Amino acid sequence: MKSYQKLTTAVLQPAACRVEEEGAAQMSAGRRKLAPWCVGSGLLVAAVLLSATTVWVLRQVSGGWPGPTLPPKCLLVPESHRFDCYPERHVVVTQELCESRGCCFIESLPLAGGKRGVPWCFYPPDFPSYTLDSLNQTALGMVGLLVRREKAYYPRDIEMLRLDVEFETDTRLHIKLTDAANPRYEVPLEVPRAMKRAENPIYTLDFSRDPFGVLLRRRATGTVLLNTTVAPLIFADQFLQIATSLPSRFLYGLGEHRGTLLHSLDWSTLTLWARDVSPTESFNLYGAHPFYLLMEEGGDAHGVFLLNSNAMEVALQPAPGLTWRTIGGVLDFYIFLGPDPNMVIQQYQQVIGFPAMPPLWALGFHLCRWGYGSSNETWQTVRAMRNYQIPQDAQWNDIDYMDGYRDFTFNPQKFASLPSLVEDLHKHGQYYVIILDPGISSTNPHGSYWPFDEGLKRGLFLNTTQGQPLIGQVWPGFTAFADFSNPDTHQWWLENLQHFHAHVPFDGLWIDMNEPSNFMDGSEDGCPPGELDSPPYTPAVLGDSLSAKTVCASAKQKASVHYNLHNLYGLMEAKATASALIQIRGKRPFVISRSTFPSQGRYSGHWLGDNRSQWKDMYYSIPGLLSFSLFGIPLVGADICGFSGSTSEELCTRWMQLGAFYPFARNHNTQNEKAQDPTVFSPAARTAMKNALLTRYSLLPFLYTLFHRAHLQGDTVARPLFFEFPWDVATLGLDRQFLWGRSLLVTPVLEPGVESVTGYVPRGVWYDFYTGSSVNSSGEMLKMSAPLEHLNLHVREGAILPTQKPGTTSEATRGNPLRLIVALSSSATAWGDLFWDDGESLDTFERGNYSYLVFNVTQNIFTSTVLHASIEATEVTIGTLSIFGVREPPSKVLLNGQEKPFSYLDNQVLTVSDLGLSLSQGFSLRWL
Repeated sequence: MKSYQKLTTAVLQPAACRVEEEGAAQMSAGRRKLAPWCVGSGLLVAAVLLSATTVWVLRQVSGGWPGPTLPPKCLLVPESHRFDCYPERHVVVTQELCESRGCCFIESLPLAGGKRGVPWCFYPPDFPSYTLDSLNQTALGMVGLLVRREKAYYPRDIEMLRLDVEFETDTRLHIKLTDAANPRYEVPLEVPRAMKRAENPIYTLDFSRDPFGVLLRRRATGTVLLNTTVAPLIFADQFLQIATSLPSRFLYGLGEHRGTLLHSLDWSTLTLWARDVSPTESFNLYGAHPFYLLMEEGGDAHGVFLLNSNAMEVALQPAPGLTWRTIGGVLDFYIFLGPDPNMVIQQYQQVIGFPAMPPLWALGFHLCRWGYGSSNETWQTVRAMRNYQIPQDAQWNDIDYMDGYRDFTFNPQKFASLPSLVEDLHKHGQYYVIILDPGISSTNPHGSYWPFDEGLKRGLFLNTTQGQPLIGQVWPGFTAFADFSNPDTHQWWLENLQHFHAHVPFDGLWIDMNEPSNFMDGSEDGCPPGELDSPPYTPAVLGDSLSAKTVCASAKQKASVHYNLHNLYGLMEAKATASALIQIRGKRPFVISRSTFPSQGRYSGHWLGDNRSQWKDMYYSIPGLLSFSLFGIPLVGADICGFSGSTSEELCTRWMQLGAFYPFARNHNTQNEKAQDPTVFSPAARTAMKNALLTRYSLLPFLYTLFHRAHLQGDTVARPLFFEFPWDVATLGLDRQFLWGRSLLVTPVLEPGVESVTGYVPRGVWYDFYTGSSVNSSGEMLKMSAPLEHLNLHVREGAILPTQKPGTTSEATRGNPLRLIVALSSSATAWGDLFWDDGESLDTFERGNYSYLVFNVTQNIFTSTVLHASIEATEVTIGTLSIFGVREPPSKVLLNGQEKPFSYLDNQVLTVSDLGLSLSQGFSLRWL
């Protein structure tokens, strides 16, 4: 009998049962049959499962089931290993329905709250799957043929599949399954092509022949990372399913969802289908990211990316196991072997693309609300911020600036002074950002609204199956939807933006509603009958229909049908928008998008959507921004103080402190709620908010350097603690704190009415950012004082942070002297770096127009080494050096051999001021 083996660790098979990657090179180039799995090992596993389940079986049988109705093969499957054979929602699964699919039926208790728990209908161990019919060598790996001899239960089963395996690098494996006979839709994403086979892969790959399955192991530990023999492979035209065991329960990623950073494997299903809905637990949200990161026991990590843009769900279960279900395309997997989590994310971004380098001003503080009502009221807010000298780089407007909510217009009465406001912002070194929606008003008299008339003339909108523009409804009323899969649409989008920029010279663009969102389901005429809008299987999407609050899946686009392209809509719009900004301004583009897909970081950042002014929403923003760090979109943040509802002074103060450490920091508010910008609060709250922002601005050199490293090699900016301490199991579930880079620990207050906060401090020496006082942790939870005006920040031993005297804009800050903060390790060493350029020009690193410095401390000598220099570095000086953790009071300090005055405090902080050194010159400073 076929046996779907439940492998959680490597099970030894005799040599004849395996095809190992390193031995595969010697295979004959001709057709090659694989030896079947050995009966002995199957019996061994069966015996283990039998002994483990005897008690469970007796309990089930004694629960009233007559013995003969339960086949022994069904009793062999423990609850946690039951893979769902009937995942359809809103169907009462009966024994008759289940057995019609050839599956096992055993009732079990539902989870609390009505959630789905153990599936009642599940695959028996001998459910028919594919057989690996042949496997041949290629220059990069292998190609195989899979055959299904018995049909599964979804229409248009594909009987023969092509298996492509490429050993792309020593840490990256590419496995692809597609129809052997007919082309299928594939995601139009540029991915790197391997030129030669990996020579020393840190993984081994085995196959099961019948049933077909993949077994991937980490070579160093033998850990089984993937074992797809746990459930049958199904590959029908509109239902593709593959399941695997997991080596641990520590799973992250799979966005976009609201929840904890660490996913629960207790029968949870995560749906990926872009949807406009306020962030709510268990709903599919704005973006789709079919990528997970998994932490193995011992601190190793790996990642899996399914390159597929169709509607999808990922079912998690406590085995631990995972099932991918998608309703189109192909199964195109990339596996990243790390072995540490930072490296996994770098390897993922080597495939999807590294994020763009943002302009420096993007990292300043942004202010927005829906409902300023006029350009004059917007201007009043900007002036109030300046009056209180609260840092602000960018002022935004929501849809109320538009005339009738139409793109590329502004209200001639209420926003008449908008061009003057923008001119004033530019004079003060500030920037202006506007919102745009992809829905184009379709009801204006012909000749009165160029964007629609011209789009119609050029055929640039999504069409119905009848070939007419699909009409939905968004803010301006009836709208057509731009088809960004068409290159001609990018040109039209650019021309519209050029026309508007000539009147209102905006600097950045905020692209909203781009799931795309629709106030109707489908269109004004609904959606036509057929298997695109009503597929044989619909994943667990909010609204139970693919067209719920979006356009019809059958809508025609240039590149394919919307059924395939829906999850790519925001990515394609971001690509067009970033390109247009580059052509209009000739500088680095700044784009923030609501809907996202892998590779989005190359074109835009992201905000976490329409949150609420509640304490729990503030907490959920942390797992949100950390997840997007995993997805290669480092420029991310939530609406500070909450979008909907009214904030309180305490909540907004705490949120401004946390938000000052979002990589993208914007306070945003809805209409008809009281204002929540820092100027409207009491002097005490206003000061606390201002101080948090001044701290952020002082850290801009450090933050900018982190973004350079993200752009260059895919480092994360906001980082979960377990990335730096992967062997420390206490960090694996932490999502109420985070790091900037590897060395700045942020511990915010996330609840009302408290004067302290408890946070985890990993093993080692950590220094208070503000005072330099040290705490030596054994890896423990510590209670920290946290009055309303204080945010706890700690610097990790061994780090050097470049900081700067803060100004009220990033431009003003840029000219101020630097202060280097040195946090000595227990062995009195430290390291840091600084990337510096003009803050806005395109491709400065690629063109060599930048400075890069490395700072180092060893044996009481601080050294600054200029590895690359540019003109900008000559305009900045290093003013102060603060060294934390100097254990003995120095007798003297020498700068390049010359004695310098210094101060030394009881908390072991050495400070040398008035250095006046040009950033472009290397130097050394020694203390004796």
